Amino acid sequence: MSKFVNFLENNLSAPMARLSEQRHLLAVRDGVISSLPFIIVGSFFLIFAFPPLPESWAITQWAAEHAADILIPYRMTMFIMSLYVAFGIGYNLAKSYKVDPLSGAQIAVAALLLTITPSVVEELGFVLPMQYLGGHGLFVTIIVSIISVEIFRVCKQKRITIKLPEQVPSSVSRSFEALIPVAIVIFLMTLITVVMGVNLHHLVDKIAAPLVTAGDSLFGVLVPVFLITFFWSFGIHGVSVVGSVARPLWEVYLVNNSEAAANGAATLPHIAPETFYQWFIWIGGSGATLGLVIAMLLFARSKYMKNLGKTVIVPSLFNINEPVIFGMPIVLNPLLIIPFIVTPLITATLSYFVVSFGWITPTYIMPPWTLPAPIGAYLSTGGDWRAVVLVLVNITISVLIYLPFFRLYDKKMIAMEQDDSTNTVQN
Repeated sequence: MSKFVNFLENNLSAPMARLSEQRHLLAVRDGVISSLPFIIVGSFFLIFAFPPLPESWAITQWAAEHAADILIPYRMTMFIMSLYVAFGIGYNLAKSYKVDPLSGAQIAVAALLLTITPSVVEELGFVLPMQYLGGHGLFVTIIVSIISVEIFRVCKQKRITIKLPEQVPSSVSRSFEALIPVAIVIFLMTLITVVMGVNLHHLVDKIAAPLVTAGDSLFGVLVPVFLITFFWSFGIHGVSVVGSVARPLWEVYLVNNSEAAANGAATLPHIAPETFYQWFIWIGGSGATLGLVIAMLLFARSKYMKNLGKTVIVPSLFNINEPVIFGMPIVLNPLLIIPFIVTPLITATLSYFVVSFGWITPTYIMPPWTLPAPIGAYLSTGGDWRAVVLVLVNITISVLIYLPFFRLYDKKMIAMEQDDSTNTVQN
């Protein structure tokens, strides 16, 4: 086992660490993360519009009558999240290249808007279809944001810019430096969208359709769950690696579910947005380690485990489990790696079938990830009390799986403490 662990550490750790730091993946990750405040706040207006209260209550009836007005903040935030994501990707990618990040962000936004053809509506004039500015347009957003910033970078490196004298204010100078890259991006996107009549969103939809379908299957859920815990087992931040690739897809699921809920759909289209993982699988953090912490508090006999349990229980309740992962440690610990990987695979399978059978409302709201799991699950499903029951069941399952492995490890810690005590007395 030790040879296998050493082999993986030497041959897997470095490549995966490099992947997690890849420039474009980092820009996509940070761009999506930068939009989270708008997604989180905007999604709560879905709860306000459709409160989880009896229909006979006056406040529920009032909300139903004024739902269109209540949802305006949602329409201007989460519903058009791709606009915020484009700005974030452009900013972060340009910053990583050490070119003007504000210009990079603005070029990315312009590229995204130029993938959409305005329509003319009587009495309103030109109207921009908003559906491509939400989760539906996220894949195109990523592509055009990266391409537009790369054009900006190449122009800057090859000095295909307008250089003004040093006496000119820096803000004006930066604007003129971006003039030629902006012209190239606008010309390119106009050529594709207007002259050639290509709808990039429809084209990418067809290409990404198999990926979207596969990611919402049981296999599509279990693969990222396994990879995230597997990478963490060797000290690699699993969510940084897997999330950089999978998060755009998860966001599409979340936005599609939110749009369906806002439109009053009886059923929501997707089972596995990121909130599904957050509230039903990663209870206490990656590896569902809240179960391990509870086992520690209830059954620990060694002094170290007792003290560690008291120390990490509060962070674990709020889904912060680095103290557990590195404090036990779970990293490179062959005994605890087994339940660390197996537990979320089992709870993910159970949760997937429970949601797919319609016993629990799919998640469509993104509460802050630091909420305790029962509260977060309740809010993310729009107030479905059955989500709380599933969370409690999953916590119980995680305790039962972790317990025998923890007891073996606790015995090992007791033996080590006794050896240390004997050596101290002898000395």
